[in-house]
Amino acid sequence: MIRVEHLTKRYGAVTAVDDLSFDVTPGRVTGFLGPNGAGKTTTLRALLGLTTPDGGTATINGCRYRDLSNPARYVGAALDNDCFSPGRSASQHLQIMASAAGISSRRPAEVLELVGLADSARRKVGGLSLGMRQRLTLATALLGDPEVLVLDEPLNGLDPDGIRWMRELLRKLAHEGRTVLVSSHLLAEVAHTVDNVVVIARGRQVAEGPVAALTASHHSDNLEDLFFDLINDRKLEVH
Repeated sequence: MIRVEHLTKRYGAVTAVDDLSFDVTPGRVTGFLGPNGAGKTTTLRALLGLTTPDGGTATINGCRYRDLSNPARYVGAALDNDCFSPGRSASQHLQIMASAAGISSRRPAEVLELVGLADSARRKVGGLSLGMRQRLTLATALLGDPEVLVLDEPLNGLDPDGIRWMRELLRKLAHEGRTVLVSSHLLAEVAHTVDNVVVIARGRQVAEGPVAALTASHHSDNLEDLFFDLINDRKLEVH
């Protein structure tokens, strides 16, 4: 479980995240949605111990990320799909990451199969398409078979078939009892992928709850228009 409580982060005069609170529960895919610059990545960086909040907490199973005994086995995170050495193959990249985390050398082949890259295992990362690098990023996050997945903009670079594939895989992982948090600025598309949403704008929460309840409360099936209204100060809370 992920819990964010009264999280605040400032950069000089700019408040990137402002008293933000929400929970992400196991067994469901939660979308963390908002326009670019809303504070999504800052929140995820605070959750993963990459930046220190000015107030509040962000915890995983009740612990700060840095206090987890073996983070790779609890949390699989993907915040950047450009963190590869272009001269290494997909398999080499995963073997190095697995070795560093004390994960079995058999696991890279398993996750390559899981994300549909088994046939590209020996291809150099520099020659992979953006969508294939996105899949490799996900494979890296899955190396430790983690209970919690934190994915920043995982649909970027995917074609329609890739988006459908990602949707099915995320739901499968959630149905296995994992906690899955997916951030995106592609509001309407991700809303079709997730079960719950947390919508933020200008660092503040503007909506939270199941997608179906959100649309019913707003009497709108047009998700793009709905999210536009929400991020422009028309606050709606659903439970």
